[in-house]
Amino acid sequence: MKYLARTATGDPLLGDDDGYVPLAAVEPELDSVRDALPRAAAGTLGDVADAPADPVPAADITFGAPLERFGKFWGIGLNYEEHAGDLDEQRPEEPASFMKPPSVLAAPGGPIRLPPTSQSERVTAEAELAVVMGRTCRGVDEADFEDVVAGFLPVIDMTAEDVLQRNPRFLTRAKSYDTFLVTGHALAVPESPVDLTELSVQTIVNGEVTAENEIRNMLFPPSEIVSFHSDVMTLEPGDLFSTGTPGAEPIDPGDEVRAVVESIGTVDAPVTRR
Repeated sequence: MKYLARTATGDPLLGDDDGYVPLAAVEPELDSVRDALPRAAAGTLGDVADAPADPVPAADITFGAPLERFGKFWGIGLNYEEHAGDLDEQRPEEPASFMKPPSVLAAPGGPIRLPPTSQSERVTAEAELAVVMGRTCRGVDEADFEDVVAGFLPVIDMTAEDVLQRNPRFLTRAKSYDTFLVTGHALAVPESPVDLTELSVQTIVNGEVTAENEIRNMLFPPSEIVSFHSDVMTLEPGDLFSTGTPGAEPIDPGDEVRAVVESIGTVDAPVTRR
């Protein structure tokens, strides 16, 4: 696995399991992680071993978000049948998608800032696999999924559940408070096709696994999600699909939340309140 990332000061990085080097040390014509997304989708990124200096371990780097600016944020609701059952919802017949504004994004490591209790008293955290687009495309066949996707991220998504329960038309507001999306620090770029169906997703709160399921049990797999939405609109590099959670867990100030996507990465965030 290769990784695309940025330092807290915005310097683009290319990494592998041994550590990170400046992206320009391997790809001198690329100025940013965004510039590297098409090459990530095409499988033509250079190797960390090609850099003139030794890689720096991830533990020695302070990371920022993997992209200075993402594109469209899409979320997919009720994408595991068990989770739909937990919410007493019927299985959707097509992806139950919604959009989130750019202002939801929190830095890797958070914190997650809950809204005042006058606005919401019950917020849930949800671990998810996110897919980041690498090419401008429309009308993508499911079989071409790997040709247009740059890579994958673990994310923590949030929902003001009591707001949503008052009225399903409040979904956008319930999903859109500041810091209601925390991404991992590094975009995982597979060097060969990865079988996502073999991977699991875990929601962990205060060290306890509160929900876990395998991607094989999604109602709509990532390839179908991308294909479906590419028939609706043009997809562009940096667009992100958060593909649904195996289960949500209520969170309170002082909690620690972790999302684990097997073989892709983890992201942690403490919980505070505004």
